[in-house]
Amino acid sequence: MNTATLVPEFPTFAEIVQGLGAQIKQLRALAPRPTLPESVRVQRAIATLIAETNADEAVWLESCIRCGQCTTACHYFQATGNTKYAPLRKMNLYRRIYQRELGPFRWWYRLITPPVTLQDLEELQELVFDSCTECGRCTMVCPMGIDIASLVHHQRSALVAAELVPPELAAVQTEQKHQGTAFGASPEALHRMVETIRTQTGIEIPLDKPKAEVMVLTSAVDVVGNARGLWATARVMNHLGVDWTICSDAFESANFGLLSGDMGLWKKQVDLIVAAAKRIGAKTLVIAECGHAYPALRWNPTLKGEELPFEMMYISEYLGRQAEAGRLRLRPLQGRVTYHDPCKTGRRGGAFAEPRAVLKALQADFVEMPANKEFNWCCGGGAGIFLLERATPLRDAAFRIKMQQVDQTGAETVLLSCASCRLNFEAGRQKNQWNKRIESLVELVAEHLIDEGTAAAEGAA
Repeated sequence: MNTATLVPEFPTFAEIVQGLGAQIKQLRALAPRPTLPESVRVQRAIATLIAETNADEAVWLESCIRCGQCTTACHYFQATGNTKYAPLRKMNLYRRIYQRELGPFRWWYRLITPPVTLQDLEELQELVFDSCTECGRCTMVCPMGIDIASLVHHQRSALVAAELVPPELAAVQTEQKHQGTAFGASPEALHRMVETIRTQTGIEIPLDKPKAEVMVLTSAVDVVGNARGLWATARVMNHLGVDWTICSDAFESANFGLLSGDMGLWKKQVDLIVAAAKRIGAKTLVIAECGHAYPALRWNPTLKGEELPFEMMYISEYLGRQAEAGRLRLRPLQGRVTYHDPCKTGRRGGAFAEPRAVLKALQADFVEMPANKEFNWCCGGGAGIFLLERATPLRDAAFRIKMQQVDQTGAETVLLSCASCRLNFEAGRQKNQWNKRIESLVELVAEHLIDEGTAAAEGAA
């Protein structure tokens, strides 16, 4: 029997979540401590916002009519009822800085509003890190077209300058910035995982080919824990027969520069990937099941509209296109399922049709959630919030909205195509003893592929 067709007996995702939880608890002790005087930290934060405020930001800050539509769209407000978490309030400090430093009546606002203090910035942490996943639902409903998520991200950048990134996120940001790894996912760790997968399953993963048409990214979650995710991606690519590779000097989808607001780190991680893709002559760059990696690469502001010689697409987009072209041969999926659209690839990116094309190819008994596609509710764990211990009560409260919506579908299984969402869903399932299965789209596809090895194995059985 061809061992490359077997579903591997790697640790379950439930076990991986438990192990990651223990690792996350250690991050606080690894976080860097502030080194600058308070006055310098405040001035750096203000200077960062001034530098990042262009015409769009100015119009957004001037345009809010305080109608409250964004509040009704926010999962944190809906989960808690606390108006502190209203998205419009997350703009208040930014607006104050804009009015005092850049606005047309700044001379007046300097007379009637107090200067920004370090305490103001410390209080801002909860609003732009703990209680905002930058999901964009508030932006979607704003009658003035204000991109609140972008304004929140600018404020994250200001807090980076003020040395006020939450400790867990700051620890991984620092690791990626200075060591080039996240959670220890080094090139050596990648090679070890590739060898483990080859030895246990017979699946070959081509590393560091000098030339390849398709460059595939993976993530720290798969490299140091979830071997099944990397196995699944490799099995699908091999099934398709494409010329592909993973570059060990540029394999990491996760971008903690984007998550923290560190623009320098954001650019550094993107530059590594773009350089590698150009070097090997890739025509397609496939982004792993890592939701925030999608905007980190697709809309990186440092690229400035540069014409790249390759197309970037998310793994669910890639699978959907292959399914629509009839290149994925899949066994029917048993049981009723629903699908959670990741905010960054869905509402912010428009990748709705492709994952549903995969479900169609699986002949799935698929039921949409009450709010789906662009109206989908965030699970509450994105934008790095899953790492923040102090944000746990908020995250748990927001997740219960998703639980209710899934329960309304009658589905037995929730399919996801984002590692952050999956981590949050699995943690929520365990915490609430929820009777649902949480599955990855790419892993499910890999497990349902029909190829010669599968046919031979089923015939022997």
